[in-house]
Amino acid sequence: MVLRDFGMRGVLMFPTSFPACLQAFSKHSTAVIITLFSGNLFFNILANSSFKYSSASPTWRSFLVWQIIGNLAGLITVLTLTGLLHYLPLSLVFPVTTGLAIIGVQVVSSRILFGETITTNQWLELY
Repeated sequence: MVLRDFGMRGVLMFPTSFPACLQAFSKHSTAVIITLFSGNLFFNILANSSFKYSSASPTWRSFLVWQIIGNLAGLITVLTLTGLLHYLPLSLVFPVTTGLAIIGVQVVSSRILFGETITTNQWLELY
């Protein structure tokens, strides 16, 4: 793992495994990274759920309210992604956050909130 020193902490410059990335940081930094990943997942689910509620809104006002909530949650998602990029390389952060978002939206939003089912073939992308 190659690190460049920027003051008191190192910044990862090349892709590496997730556990190795976490080993390079203090316990405080690790807690921040886990919190940012969790926040990213939560606000990604909130944003996508809000847009679904918005699409089913019966009035212009409720449509707008859900759009605002979804866009604010999306903004926080981008901010958490930016925070993660402060600690970890893009080659690690992007696939992890994207994968978590896909699973989170499918399981929490689609299935639990909206009662939508996804078949095994859809999970495997066999249509």
